Amino acid sequence: MTPTRRRLVSLAAIPLVILIGLASRRYATALPPFVAAYAGDTLYGLMICLGVSALAPGGGALRVGSIAWGICVLIELSQLYHAPWIDALRRTRLGGLVLGFGFLWSDLACYATGVALGVVMLSGSRKLTPGSDAEVP
Repeated sequence: MTPTRRRLVSLAAIPLVILIGLASRRYATALPPFVAAYAGDTLYGLMICLGVSALAPGGGALRVGSIAWGICVLIELSQLYHAPWIDALRRTRLGGLVLGFGFLWSDLACYATGVALGVVMLSGSRKLTPGSDAEVP
């Protein structure tokens, strides 16, 4: 997949991942408890991975995943910091969605799962492009 195509695919997938993530929160009571508890954070990790891929479409999947994982960890660790200005930001809808509210170890596991899913998707997209050695007949 060319970097331009990879950027476009990543950018197109981000709104879909966001919508599914928001739906997993809004309709949590209709989902199995495990899915309701962890889907949103897992999709957040995937979204960050897609965002990094869109910003650096020529980067390898593992590099993109490493950067995305680092961003997720930093955002989660930022939840340990409570100053009036950042807590006020977190109280807004967008601020709460982006920055979260409280540190949870389980969120790191969810982010890792979402980033890993993104890495697999990015790795798979490279192998199944026309003309590659791994093309499926």
